[in-house]
Amino acid sequence: MKNFSNKTIIITGATSGIGQALAFKLTQLEANLILISRSEEKLNQLHEQLSKKTSNQIHVYAADLSNRTACQTVFKKVIRNHSQIDGLINNAGLGIFESAHLTQTNDIDRMFKLNVYAVIESLKVMIPFFQTQTFGHIINIGSMAGKMATPKAAVYSATKSALIAYTNAVRLEIETKDLLITTVNLGPVKTNFFKQADPDGGYQKSVARYMLTADQVANAIIKNLFKRKREINLPWWMAIGAKLHHQFPTLIEKLLNQQFNKK
Repeated sequence: MKNFSNKTIIITGATSGIGQALAFKLTQLEANLILISRSEEKLNQLHEQLSKKTSNQIHVYAADLSNRTACQTVFKKVIRNHSQIDGLINNAGLGIFESAHLTQTNDIDRMFKLNVYAVIESLKVMIPFFQTQTFGHIINIGSMAGKMATPKAAVYSATKSALIAYTNAVRLEIETKDLLITTVNLGPVKTNFFKQADPDGGYQKSVARYMLTADQVANAIIKNLFKRKREINLPWWMAIGAKLHHQFPTLIEKLLNQQFNKK
């Protein structure tokens, strides 16, 4: 079993879903954690739970990452308070499923602010830190939707496509032997994400047999932490579908039309 007792890892969106699963699993592996989320109350509850399981350091920072100023401020505070940071997992994200022309302007802004701008603002602070330190691993949570857009996810897909493109460009700029960057592209995951994305639960029911669990995703991320890995794509068969779509878009869209329209 891995041991991360000499590692300090930042997790955003830490109080639920994939972020929370990562926090518990990395605590078991003796990592020191820096947890960032919007709710101070939930962070304190999580801190209390994790502190019972480890003697390692657990630090919490409450911040609304969708606010660009607040995002930069909290990351600047983190690097002032911690001399070594080994990993950053940009997990916080938001999705709302709606037809393109019906998506509310406020919802468009919310998705771009959290899914794209928050990552950019975090890395404006963290890239110089990691470069000075000369090592680190940045992991950005993307989506299969960023590789293969589907109906009622036009804006969400656009945010994740932007994130993938941004991450790829950053990789070309900064990656070295010891400074790594990875994108995690996921199909549907059974988390609170769908409380906003799919409030009536119809989409979740239609894809229930395909859904990943937060634990499955967390395990895959931890398996590849501090290893050179361009992308983690889950589930594997959806990644193959995305590659085929890239090569034969019209054919795949015809063949998978019914599947694409499950939202």
